[in-house]
Amino acid sequence: MKYVVVLYDGMADYPVPALGGKTPMAVAKKPNLDFLAKHGEVGLVRTVAEGLKPGSDVANMSVLGFDPKKCYTGRSPLEAASMGVELLDTDVTLRTNLVTLSDEPNYEDKTMVDYCAGDISTEEAHEIIKSGQEKFGNDRFRFYPGVSYRHCLVWSNGTTELGNMTPPHDISGRVIGEYLSSSENAKELIAMMKESYDFLMQHPVNKKRISEGKHPANSIWLWGEGTKPKLDSFKGKFGKSASMISAVDLLKGIGKCAEMNVCQVEGATAYIDTNFDGKVQAAIDELKKGQDFVYIHIEAPDECGHRAEIQNKKLAIEIIDEKILTPLIAYLKDCGDDYSVMILPDHPTPICLKTHTSDPVPFLIYRSNDEKNSGVSTFCEETAEKTGLYIEPGCTLMNRFLAE
Repeated sequence: MKYVVVLYDGMADYPVPALGGKTPMAVAKKPNLDFLAKHGEVGLVRTVAEGLKPGSDVANMSVLGFDPKKCYTGRSPLEAASMGVELLDTDVTLRTNLVTLSDEPNYEDKTMVDYCAGDISTEEAHEIIKSGQEKFGNDRFRFYPGVSYRHCLVWSNGTTELGNMTPPHDISGRVIGEYLSSSENAKELIAMMKESYDFLMQHPVNKKRISEGKHPANSIWLWGEGTKPKLDSFKGKFGKSASMISAVDLLKGIGKCAEMNVCQVEGATAYIDTNFDGKVQAAIDELKKGQDFVYIHIEAPDECGHRAEIQNKKLAIEIIDEKILTPLIAYLKDCGDDYSVMILPDHPTPICLKTHTSDPVPFLIYRSNDEKNSGVSTFCEETAEKTGLYIEPGCTLMNRFLAE
């Protein structure tokens, strides 16, 4: 039996007036997804346990069968693991976004214009992070470059008691002052963020970006604090050799910590322009090599939700159906083995909110050797709820999926 999870990050949504009161899932043309739902098991699952913030970190850990309440130590340590950063037990890591802030004189009065600095390229970002290390780095603070706007700061002998270090994608278009932590423990970090603005506005990369009409990466933004991860091996836990395919360090880090084979896909951007063909080919190659389980994570719907891009979110769902599911299902049908496919979002990213929520999400499980008549003609939030099947806690869903 081969097992494949296709994770549409942030796909679930609320009804959108511009879509006739329907969600992007409901209106998207997705024949493969609807076929699997019609002939599989459909329901809702709560991937974000009560008391936890609805981040992709805890949600994806839950989907992978790990209980975040027992093993979650923060988001940024997982990303650090993906970057190959060796952490001590006394290290604290923080996600370091490169963001675009407005130009008011006082830092507290600035607005979060763009949490991803205009999708800054990895090459440009690495120049900025290198300069940041030269400016702010010392024996206590070390910056590590990641992908596009996503980077990491390691704080030796730091603390995670930092008050409210707000994710920048939660405050798009808002004045940032009330979202800056007032904790004494965070004072040095906030000061670094403030100082980075004047420093980065003069950076050659940003001067060039401004001249080209692009958003400058004019501030670092620190959040997602955590300590060294503690995850079990996926194979040790479930008895399946497993691979992770994702464009983002968060998922790659979860994969590395769970001792999965983490694939690198050239041109994977975590947006709607990602290398879909390369990602599905990587999945097929892993299955051909004999891997039992492949997890394909696709960030595009989430990014579109954060940016309130209604048509792009719908389009992302349609592209995944065409470019990921079509070749994947064709391969699985021809491979000679029975197979199971599970498809779901990790959390909703409603367009009207431009951030994550903790609502339960729709899931489907299709087994080639056990086709069903689910009564569901299209896969969306409403049809999943109507089945009456509800899974909680979400970390138990993986056991259900892998049951033979």
